[in-house]
Amino acid sequence: MHIVIMGCGRVGSALARTLEKQGHSVAVVDQDPTAFRRLGSGFGGRRVTGVGFDQDTLKEAGIEEAGAFAAVSSGDNSNIIAARVARETFGVSNVAARIYDPRRAEVYQRLGIPTVATVRWTADQMLRRLLPSGAEPLWQDPSGSVQLAEVPVSPVWVGHRLTALEEAAEVRVAFITRLGEGMLPPADAVLQEGDLVHVIMRTSSLQSVEAAFAKGPEEGH
Repeated sequence: MHIVIMGCGRVGSALARTLEKQGHSVAVVDQDPTAFRRLGSGFGGRRVTGVGFDQDTLKEAGIEEAGAFAAVSSGDNSNIIAARVARETFGVSNVAARIYDPRRAEVYQRLGIPTVATVRWTADQMLRRLLPSGAEPLWQDPSGSVQLAEVPVSPVWVGHRLTALEEAAEVRVAFITRLGEGMLPPADAVLQEGDLVHVIMRTSSLQSVEAAFAKGPEEGH
């Protein structure tokens, strides 16, 4: 997968190196060409100098063939604008934005942009937004047979009860993240737009669970 990262600070450079080690092609965009020094001489991806929400700059970074986009610059507004351009103009499927003001999380989530607040930021959290099905589990039992993981859910499930998801995929919903906050859903909870679903499942069932969550409610049964 090709991944574009806006911002080459400590977060962006660490993310770029990690993704490249995982075998992805990576392009990093930053207005300051000296920022690319953080990538190190061993980084083989693209270094693009420019504004991260400028369409020509994004095209130079390969946004048209990108499968994921991360906006991790030092500005909340720039990150959100760039994330929206990546998703709405170029149709990038996995988009995530780093924010400094967690109070804005609700607004950003309603815009359909998954966010990671700086105070809770970890490289793993950002990786989960960019590579939701390929990320490491949040938790795994010592034997490796059971795991807790965030699994992408098709928008067609919005408005349906979480119990329907559980039945379709034969899993248990452990918790959901809604508007940037984790919550334990009640028995009659209904999936809302922007919800992130975290499930407990057999590790061997990951692919079948992803497939069930990707289908519509009727197809999933």
